[in-house]
Amino acid sequence: MKAIIRKSVTVSFLMLIVSGLVNSQGVTGTIQKLWEPQNDEVFLQESVKKILTDNPVTGIAIHENSCFAVVGEKIWIVENEVLTLDKGSPVGIKRLISAGGDLWALASSGLYRFKEGKWQQLDDKEFVDMCVHQGKVHAATSGEIYRLENDRFISIKPAGGYNSSDMTVLMADGSQVHAEPVRLGPITRIESYSNTLYVLEPGKIVMFDGLIVNRDFVDWGKLLSPKTTDMLSFGSRMFISTGKGLGVLRGASLSVIKGSDGLPVENTTCLTAGFDGDLWIGTTNGLVRMLTGEWHYFGADQWLPGKNVNGIAVGNKVVYAATDKGISILIYEPYTLLKKASFYERHLDEWGQRRLGFIHHLYKKGDEWIREISDNDGGNTAPYLAAMSYKYAVTGDKKAREEAVNAFNAMIWLERISPKEGFFARAIFSPTGDNDEMATQGSGGLPAKWYKSKDGKWYWKGDTSSDEVTAHFYAVSLFYDLAAEGKEKEMAREHLRRIASYIQENGWVLIDMDGKPTRWGQWNPEYLLRPYGYVDRGLNGLEALTYMQTTLTLTGDKKFKAGLDQLIKWGYDQNTIRQKNTFPPESIAPWDDDLAFQAYNTILRYTTDPVLRSVILRSLERTWEVKRMYHTPWFNFSYGALTGNDCELEQSVKYMREYKLDCIEYSYRNTDRDDLFMEKGYTSYEGAIRAFSPRESSGGMEADGGAGGRVVREPTEFLRDYWMARYNGFIKAPSTNDPDLISVKLSGNNYGAKPYSGPARPVLY
Repeated sequence: MKAIIRKSVTVSFLMLIVSGLVNSQGVTGTIQKLWEPQNDEVFLQESVKKILTDNPVTGIAIHENSCFAVVGEKIWIVENEVLTLDKGSPVGIKRLISAGGDLWALASSGLYRFKEGKWQQLDDKEFVDMCVHQGKVHAATSGEIYRLENDRFISIKPAGGYNSSDMTVLMADGSQVHAEPVRLGPITRIESYSNTLYVLEPGKIVMFDGLIVNRDFVDWGKLLSPKTTDMLSFGSRMFISTGKGLGVLRGASLSVIKGSDGLPVENTTCLTAGFDGDLWIGTTNGLVRMLTGEWHYFGADQWLPGKNVNGIAVGNKVVYAATDKGISILIYEPYTLLKKASFYERHLDEWGQRRLGFIHHLYKKGDEWIREISDNDGGNTAPYLAAMSYKYAVTGDKKAREEAVNAFNAMIWLERISPKEGFFARAIFSPTGDNDEMATQGSGGLPAKWYKSKDGKWYWKGDTSSDEVTAHFYAVSLFYDLAAEGKEKEMAREHLRRIASYIQENGWVLIDMDGKPTRWGQWNPEYLLRPYGYVDRGLNGLEALTYMQTTLTLTGDKKFKAGLDQLIKWGYDQNTIRQKNTFPPESIAPWDDDLAFQAYNTILRYTTDPVLRSVILRSLERTWEVKRMYHTPWFNFSYGALTGNDCELEQSVKYMREYKLDCIEYSYRNTDRDDLFMEKGYTSYEGAIRAFSPRESSGGMEADGGAGGRVVREPTEFLRDYWMARYNGFIKAPSTNDPDLISVKLSGNNYGAKPYSGPARPVLY
């Protein structure tokens, strides 16, 4: 009897879940919420400016809100991202140090102080370092330490010489007998820690109390490298930069932070305290910011002019890094994610990335930024159409709806420009208005297929692939659900009906103008269920199911139900379960993951069949487990919206905060870092060495890459993910109404491509 009751309760519970999934509110069709909404709190967003130099910048310091740098052993002032020679300054400069409220220049000819706008020489000895100890400025040569008294540096060496910490030289009366005088040095750095002076010698740290030179005060631990470069007292700890990690002195214990602990580069060069309880670390391969429990890595090209960091200076929410090829200026400003979304919308205008309703990335041709008429203009526009549809649903902002309608009209134009109903273009080119060139190469190395429009004003590109079809179904159906009104709904429904019908009626292939299937537009069993197309059978099967389910839901036409049933009869639904390829490496394509999640987001909004839903959800669960390690918001938000399950929202919000404001794609390299280990709690199923922050890479699994600063990417993925999160309640609206924290002002600037000057897009309805 108990077993029957248990079984009845279980069945009732499962029926309740299925019922809730099918009949719930919202486009995702789920009411479970096993996640906690995240606050859009104010955070500090970094941006960068660079000053390039022909010679290495060997020193840098901040004094009275001005930055001074050493180039060619001369002192320069950083003003408005330009270096200006300080004509009244000394030469032969080795270091610049800010200490005791003054700026100091350490030169081969002596020690100079900058005060009241003038440089004054205080000593003619060659000093190597300075610090403030017990309220007094101290300076060190390679063999002696001096204290500043009445503008004179007085040696603190005891009259009778230094004592040793070696107990064997200690006599009964407390005196010491030395066969050779105890020496201090060679000194490279001095620092005051816990009211005691410490000296850095090559490969060794020394305690000096004014009398005893103590080289064996460390009871536990040791440095791992004979190369020691800098030393910094930082609260309860003192840090030592070395060639093999970061030494950490606590009392008499000396430990080392290594790559396995999270330090991105072990070969460290210099140290500076930050502005927010953080520590800045220069290395031979980039700049590192250490915070509690996390590391921020700033690599060459994207963030730095050169990879070797010679010095760091920190001001009020600004960090200057001196490198072999110039100066990097990192500026921190208060932001919310809403403000970041506003910034990216402005970016599209400032960089000329909008054209005829399409969204484009740019490439550099000579010195000019050009909008690329790509292989995937619809696919590149789809995230923006989705973003504006979500934004309108969340805010009711009429401007967002206007943007959505404009993007939607561009996408349906891709189909209407073709003389074949249901076959649509990859891109549309104006010979009179576009500065780009018509591409000569198509898919898989085949020649490009360009066709002239009936009115002769345009060329449009064929050989359309599954990428574009899936993007159209995802974005246009979302627009239909969230933002379309009146005639727009009819046009959206008709657009998807035409494409789905064309594919279905042509035997599940996309037939080009030459009567042959396009290179990648194949969903037929002759391709997917044979060895030639085996690698695509899971993803393409998921796509085909999505096309049929979507048009069935939107039109009610029974032929799409017949098409869906036929696909299931062929086993396409079961093939979706392992659609995510993890081996061999050559079959792993990151863009396929994006397509899969577009399909998941579409089919799971519409299917009411609990059996099909069960299969697709199994596919989603497997795919998300593979992609989970990257913390990508698109994957996490999609999974959470479609299942209601916990979906690592905290990691996703952190990821979004780490997006770079600068959308120029510079080159980046991470494979030579020392922190290449998998994050605890995650598994790499597809061979990636670890996940990378968007601060460090253009893709979660791509360690090295980039475009050398010659491509500007469109920031539409962030916009899609942010407004998707707001729509689903993953991220709350900011609690502040301060306009400076939730929006950016329009500037009217143009940094990128020239405005489009060709014919207007035709009116389609």
